[in-house]
Amino acid sequence: MIVAVLWILAALAGLAGIFAAYMSNSAQALAVGDRGLRTEALVSASLELTAYQLLLAGDKKRPPSGSFRFRMNGAGVQVAFTSEAARIDLNVGSKETLAGLFVVLGARKEDAKEYAERIVGWRTRPIANTANQEAALYAAAGLPYPPRQSLFTHVNELHLVLGLPPAMVERALSFVTVFSGVSDVDKTVAAPEVVAAVSGATPSDQDFAPRQRSGSPNGPSTNPDAAKDTPLQLSDAYRVLTTIRFDDGRLAASEAVITRGNDDDPYRVLAWQDGVPIRAHASRRTSDGNN
Repeated sequence: MIVAVLWILAALAGLAGIFAAYMSNSAQALAVGDRGLRTEALVSASLELTAYQLLLAGDKKRPPSGSFRFRMNGAGVQVAFTSEAARIDLNVGSKETLAGLFVVLGARKEDAKEYAERIVGWRTRPIANTANQEAALYAAAGLPYPPRQSLFTHVNELHLVLGLPPAMVERALSFVTVFSGVSDVDKTVAAPEVVAAVSGATPSDQDFAPRQRSGSPNGPSTNPDAAKDTPLQLSDAYRVLTTIRFDDGRLAASEAVITRGNDDDPYRVLAWQDGVPIRAHASRRTSDGNN
C-alpha cells in the first residue's frame, strides 16, 4: 500500500513538473509574441507620423529627409525618413547613370557599360515581330530563364541579370531602388557614390574623393555643391528607418518604404523589412527617450 502511494506521488510530481515547464514555455512564447506585436505597432506609428509630416508640408515644401523621436508603449523610438530619389531607380534610371554607378563601385568602364546595357535589356519590352536579341543572349549563356523584359519588381532581381558579378550586385543594392519612380536623383540626400555616378565622377577623380571621405559609404552626401542642385522631379516614395529601444534595453529596427495614398488611405506601404542592422548613432539617440 505504501509503495503504491509513493508511485502515485511520484507520478503527480512528474505531472506537476511537466505542467510547470509547459507554463514557462507558454509564458516565454507569449512574451516573444507580445514584443513582436509592440514592435509592429511602434513601426506602424512611425510610418503614420512620417506620412502626417509629409502631408502637412505639402508637395512644394516636402522635405527630402528628416527625423523625429517619440515615446510610446514603453519604448523610445527614433525615426529617420529619406526621399527614395536618393537612390537610382532601376526601372527609369538612365543607362549612363547606371554605368556610372558601377564605375564608382570599382568596375572598368567597358564592363560597367555592359552591365548597364543588360539592366536596360532586362527592363525593356521587346519590339513586336522582331527577333528578341536579349532573350537570345540569355539562351546562348545557358541560363534556364529569359530576361523579364518588364519592370524590376525588386532590387534583388539584379542577381538574375546576365553578366552581373554577384559581388558587384551586392555593392550596388544599397544605392538602387524600384520605388522612386523618377529618373532624377536628389543630390542633397543621395549617398556620395550616387552623386558621383550622376555627375560622371570616378573614385580616382579629385571631385569624388572629398565626398567619399566626408561620411559613411551609405550616408548622404555632404558635398556643398550638391545642395545647390534642384531635382527636376520629386519622388512620392520615402524610405523610413525606425529604431526602437524598449525600456528593458532591447533594441529593434525596421525599414519601410511608403508612398502617397488617397483620401481614404493617406499613405501606402510598398516594402517592410524587420531586423535591419541597428545604427549606433540611432540607438544612442533613442536611449534618452525624449520627444
